[in-house]
Amino acid sequence: MCCTPRFSAAWAMLALGLLAVPSGHLEAQQGRGDYRIRAIRTDIAPVLDGVLEEHVWGRGALIDELIQQEPIEGARATEDTEIHILYDAETLYIGVRAWERSDYGVVATEMRRDSDRILDEDNIQLIFDTFRDSRSGYMFVTNPLGAQLDQQVFNEGEGGASQFGFSSSNINRDWDGVWYTASRILDDGWVAEIAIPMVTLRFSDADQQSWGMNIMRNMGGKNEQAFWAPLSKEFTITRVSMAGVLDGMESLNRGMDLRVTPFVTGGGTSTLESSIEDNSWQRDAGLDLKYGLSAGMNLDLTINTDFAQAEVDDEQVNLTRFALFFPEKRDFFLENSGQFRIGSANPFNRYAELFFSRRIGLTRSGDNVPILGGARMTGKIGENDIAVMSVQTDEALGTAAENFSVAKFSRNFGRSRVGALFINKTDIDAFGDLANDTSYHNRTYAIDASFAPHPNFTIQGFVSATETSGLNAPVDDPATPVREDEGWGGMGSYINATWLDANWRIYGEYADFENDYNPEVGFLPRNGIRTSKWHIERNPRPDFWGIRVLSPMVNYIYTTDQTGLRLADRWHYMLGVRFDNGAFLNLWWNDNFDRVDRDFSLNDVVIPTGDYNFNEYRVSFDSNPSRRFYYGMMLAPQQFYGGDRFDTQGKIGARLTDRLSTEASWTRNDVSLPGGDFQVDLASIRVDLAISPTMAIRSITQYNSFVEQFSTSARFRWTYRPGSDVFIAYDELRRDPTDPLSAFTFRDRRLIVKATFLLTG
Repeated sequence: MCCTPRFSAAWAMLALGLLAVPSGHLEAQQGRGDYRIRAIRTDIAPVLDGVLEEHVWGRGALIDELIQQEPIEGARATEDTEIHILYDAETLYIGVRAWERSDYGVVATEMRRDSDRILDEDNIQLIFDTFRDSRSGYMFVTNPLGAQLDQQVFNEGEGGASQFGFSSSNINRDWDGVWYTASRILDDGWVAEIAIPMVTLRFSDADQQSWGMNIMRNMGGKNEQAFWAPLSKEFTITRVSMAGVLDGMESLNRGMDLRVTPFVTGGGTSTLESSIEDNSWQRDAGLDLKYGLSAGMNLDLTINTDFAQAEVDDEQVNLTRFALFFPEKRDFFLENSGQFRIGSANPFNRYAELFFSRRIGLTRSGDNVPILGGARMTGKIGENDIAVMSVQTDEALGTAAENFSVAKFSRNFGRSRVGALFINKTDIDAFGDLANDTSYHNRTYAIDASFAPHPNFTIQGFVSATETSGLNAPVDDPATPVREDEGWGGMGSYINATWLDANWRIYGEYADFENDYNPEVGFLPRNGIRTSKWHIERNPRPDFWGIRVLSPMVNYIYTTDQTGLRLADRWHYMLGVRFDNGAFLNLWWNDNFDRVDRDFSLNDVVIPTGDYNFNEYRVSFDSNPSRRFYYGMMLAPQQFYGGDRFDTQGKIGARLTDRLSTEASWTRNDVSLPGGDFQVDLASIRVDLAISPTMAIRSITQYNSFVEQFSTSARFRWTYRPGSDVFIAYDELRRDPTDPLSAFTFRDRRLIVKATFLLTG
């Protein structure tokens, strides 16, 4: 089966790429010496107080020239910046003096950790490719108020900038490292001091360290970005293969490289069923352990895992017959998550993710299943990436106890790589014994590769097979009758080739998933298809009417079943306009065809089997999100399965002070179909209060008329010392599908307190 003609292109891609990787390796290493600085060792640690007047900073290595990427690529930054670099055996120190003499002044209103808004305002961004593998890195961002944002980067974020609100799945924003900042706003700019413990990072065990490094300053008022190691406009700071070099560090000390984090939780839950209120109390304890097996390898253990602090999912309305993608938000599954990833290249056109951690410990409806424990080993040995994880869940909510195991190996050749993945899901009891001889299992096997023979050209893809005992029902139709056969369940393949430079973004991709292809621990919206897509986008810079860049584009998607019968296609025409002031205008037209091969319903309105052609028009505008007051709006009239649909969306946000911000949004889908009419409203209000950079409250209240429910979620987090937190989480659901006016009667509420304490050795 693996050698059938439809998979020959994927296998040919793998073979051709293997021949090409040496040149990719050489390409990735060229140019890194153009920007090089040697860190200075200090015996006196600077005091982090937002003041750079200590004598020790004057001894540090100095970077005092940044080069613009936006708006004028290659020009010197319009504001002066001085960056001092020191280190001792246990800590890397960065001191930043950023002048701001323009009429805009310092733009800073955000104090919460990991907020997207930090990236819109004045900030300094640091990225370290500690292994110099041209692929991965640790990124740290701070602003004039001392707010922190940190993330792990894998595979360079797979290319350029995030697009249209979709972030790359190879950027792990939810990773929280232990590091320290102190900032201060001055009359003519701002100061930031940063301390990053060596134990927060992983790097090679060489006595002499040489890391890839880049630094970016964002000036929010004038929408200017400037780099130490310059990057052309199509790339972001995650492009570590083009970073400069930080060397000179030696005899670094990670201590015992052991971090133990015990935690305790307590709280109560109240539910209302059939007018009967049920109250329950809970208390629990658990342990997370992190141990450095070597400078490059890390072991994580979790016992009696608890995710009380995880944020709730944002409400989404599904007006399709395929599953929606919800991102992972649980800590244990986030760190080094990119090392387990094999999937499609574009997050806004997600064909497949072969490992989707939300399949572990969560039901399809999002309910929590108890996790008894898990182990994960991730890291690097030479040019090899190794990632292994095993997690055991308990029996609950009508599901059997299950064991999930996944192993991923990759061999790196500069910016290119080849790898293999194995995933096993098995029904197993809590004591580690197979439930019986006929216990259920599902397995996924895959080979993936990414080749970069040129800085602007990348080819990536995978070939995969699944094996399922008993049943191999199509993912999009779980009601399909059980088949009694057992064994290989089908194959899937995917390939993407992308050209990305300052003026053009061009790519083509192809995916083929057989009818019985069933990666149950992955995300696969639709199997039994072959689909192809090509995309052409131009980015001219007209320099009039305040326009910074235009993004006219056209793409085409064509999907068939396994016999070649056309199932769907779409022509997409779009014009994006990005202005100098940071605002964005988007115009598009879609020409759609969809073949519905079985009836399905939307809000109790049946869409009958048949062929449908419909057009979709959309206009949207978003103001600069770095302003204290910002807004966005969208209108989308369209035809829809023999009827009409009109989508409306609006949002408005305000950062009232540097501690308090709020945002309200509302979306309406007004649908008129031959089988009936309905309206769907989705509204939310967010309120964020940052008491300090280490103490914040976030609340979100959401209304979804599709399921006629109100939900409220509030999270308080106090990081009383780096790595140690107190969380107070409150969640409430109010719902009555038969009478929306009674939605203020609660159905479920929960209050949980969780405390963690980091012990290091």
